Amino acid sequence: MSVSLPPALEQSLDLLCCPTCRSRDLQPDRGALRCPVGHTFDIARHGYAGLLTGTRATSGDDAAMVQARDRFLSTGTYAPLRKAGARLASDAVSGRPTVVDVGCGTGYYLAGVLDQIPGARGLGLDTSVRALRSAARAHERAAAVAWDVFRPFPLADRVADVVLNVFAPRNPAEFHRVLRPTGRLIVIRPTRRHLAELRGRLPAVIAIDPVKEERLHRALHPFFEAAVTEQVEYTAPLTRPDALDLVAMTPSARHVSRADLSDDGFLPDQVTVSVLATAYQPR
Repeated sequence: MSVSLPPALEQSLDLLCCPTCRSRDLQPDRGALRCPVGHTFDIARHGYAGLLTGTRATSGDDAAMVQARDRFLSTGTYAPLRKAGARLASDAVSGRPTVVDVGCGTGYYLAGVLDQIPGARGLGLDTSVRALRSAARAHERAAAVAWDVFRPFPLADRVADVVLNVFAPRNPAEFHRVLRPTGRLIVIRPTRRHLAELRGRLPAVIAIDPVKEERLHRALHPFFEAAVTEQVEYTAPLTRPDALDLVAMTPSARHVSRADLSDDGFLPDQVTVSVLATAYQPR
């Protein structure tokens, strides 16, 4: 039985190009997308398009990580981060913009932007099949595509009004290529105070690189200049299940042992959330 094309994906076909030959005319064909040359890409029954070719990228976002992330995000602890991203996006655009979320995960932040901008359409890119199953259902105006952020995006030039990048890897050259000249790149990343209490109790949790901001500036400077930066910082209560999910939803889960988590005293009952959210304009 062929898979029907989800409406949001159908409305995003004009953004896509064939990752093999770069043709812009991808068309639905019996549960797949096909380019004029004949390159064919499956549409998963969960609603996302699988455009990855060749050697597949490995992703740490397995089923357990995605489930933990869904549970944690549903608590609303990161809602202020979501609102900050949505606010920066809405301030930068008008009309019916196109928002591309690179490293979209489950689509939580993309859905927040689309809620803030009623006329917008969204497209999420991620390598994790498990995350994409959620991203394809995150919002009625959001489509999802399997892709590796470190490879040239399967998108045409200058099709995005907003590129969203939240706690995700970055590809500055591709961000610049797919953004319109009047578009904005929005990057949300942690400061060194982010989750400090958790890292203090669990040293195995991955630390924030102390030169993270310098590296970000060097990577983006050839392509972008910062237009506005907001710091979002607050203390949030943390139950034991929330703390366990907060560890389990990140790559830190590979470094923390069961013994580390077995003692309630090792888990804090509150945590500092601290990020910088910047809107960049293309050079």
